[in-house]
Amino acid sequence: MANKKIKVTLVRSVIGTKEAHRATVRGLGLRRMHRTVEVIDSPEVRGMIRSISFMLRVEG
Repeated sequence: MANKKIKVTLVRSVIGTKEAHRATVRGLGLRRMHRTVEVIDSPEVRGMIRSISFMLRVEG
């Protein structure tokens, strides 16, 4: 079974956010606003996405 990927885009700035949220953004591999990365769909990544969902756009 192939590892499914999720596209994650940062749509809000990390300026003024909690340090834990900034660390989560970096952990997902996002560096700048409006940049998209593909991450493996796993429970750990889903939890990271859920914790900063207000800053992200997620695609399939």
